[in-house]
Amino acid sequence: MTDSRAISSAAAASTFGWDLHLELSGPGLRAGLTGALREAVRTGRLAPGTRLPSSRSLAADLGIARNTVAESYTELVAEGWLTARQGSGTRVAGRVRARGAAPSAPPARPARTRPAYSLVPGSPNLAEFPRKQWLTAARRALTAAPYEAFGLGDARGRVELRTAVADYLARARGVYAAPERVVICSGFHHGLALVARALAAGRVRAVAVESYGFDVYRDRLADAGLRTPPLYVDERGARTEDLARLRGIGAVLLTPAHQFPTGVALHPERRAAAVDWARATGGLILEDDYDGEFRYDRQPVGALQGLDPERVVYFGTASKSLAPGLRLAWIVPPAELFPRIMAAKGAFDWTSSSLEQLTLADFIASGAYDRHVRSMRLRYRRRRDQLVTALAERAPDIRVTGLAAGLQAVLELPPGTEQSVVRAAAGRGLAVSGLAEFGYAAGGVDWRLPERAALVVNYAAPSDSSWAGTLDTLCGVMP
Repeated sequence: MTDSRAISSAAAASTFGWDLHLELSGPGLRAGLTGALREAVRTGRLAPGTRLPSSRSLAADLGIARNTVAESYTELVAEGWLTARQGSGTRVAGRVRARGAAPSAPPARPARTRPAYSLVPGSPNLAEFPRKQWLTAARRALTAAPYEAFGLGDARGRVELRTAVADYLARARGVYAAPERVVICSGFHHGLALVARALAAGRVRAVAVESYGFDVYRDRLADAGLRTPPLYVDERGARTEDLARLRGIGAVLLTPAHQFPTGVALHPERRAAAVDWARATGGLILEDDYDGEFRYDRQPVGALQGLDPERVVYFGTASKSLAPGLRLAWIVPPAELFPRIMAAKGAFDWTSSSLEQLTLADFIASGAYDRHVRSMRLRYRRRRDQLVTALAERAPDIRVTGLAAGLQAVLELPPGTEQSVVRAAAGRGLAVSGLAEFGYAAGGVDWRLPERAALVVNYAAPSDSSWAGTLDTLCGVMP
């Protein structure tokens, strides 16, 4: 006869703190229970040190005699699977190998050592996340949240966050945005994927991209079946005057406030050329407002969207101003694209966490967001100045560019030395990216600037405790 039973959830919670499923199978209850417990320990489902329920409790849970459980425990203690001590109950013993078991596999090869320092671009200083202020905002938001906030809600995102974002963008970035036209998404990559699907649904077949940038952006466009012909980037930003010569493109992806990774702002003439192209052709500009909040030497450049809200899709995110782990970003699309974005969002994704959205809405509305951005702007500017000063003293031949804004600078190197410097840094425990890493080759053509060797250095990311060592190591590998 075979008997299969399981501990009830309520009883398991009272004894283990989590559900435990035991299958009792075999010629008798005692043998079935002993085998089930032994298997649970052997496979690791019951971890070493786990306290088992008393024989009385387990017997009640399983509907069997208490003596059956006690005898099973005694047998497993004798075999070394369990331990029993007065006052501490019955517990799972330290892991032992069953008699006759095969020898364990050799230990895995150790993972690659994590670098001691990192200047890889793409992240703010995570150690400076405003935990206390965020917790205060979260408490207020949770206390005030209506019941319906815990449902799926509006696919555009919580109205509280859309309203706060619209107000902030109008005030700080010169964006024309009504709350009903703001779409909340889970980071820039997610937003770009949604817009790419919407463009493809509208019969766009190609989106021009800057010749320097993150390859994952190009990947998101390609995933939607879009071609990505490149635009050269020089000291005045992307050459938007070349848009008219590119055949078959329906949109262009730009980082006009602070081009990544070269650090230049799009020249006013080229901003105007991009808008003129969009108006003349019916095309769209996808504006990634990269590092738009962090400008140091003059007033921030307003968003390109302000020049023509019906020809620009605006993207913003909390990833650089707060932290990428929040997974919160926003899109402000033209009216013509909005329905297709919502259709893509409905098929591809619903929305971000309501509680995180409500917290960010409170954080912005209370003024905490502005205070945090101003505070970090000062800290990052101080870091930038320390980088420039250290290089001037220890590597005076290195020219530093892209300094007016953002979280990274470009260190110009002698031609042909980029990869050797990257390797030398890695050998000293410093992770750093070469400019070539962000260049684009398409159609058999290398669209990077010729003979340009450089490092893209994220001076914002290191913690205060590691900054001095990071800076010292960087200066030590300069040619």
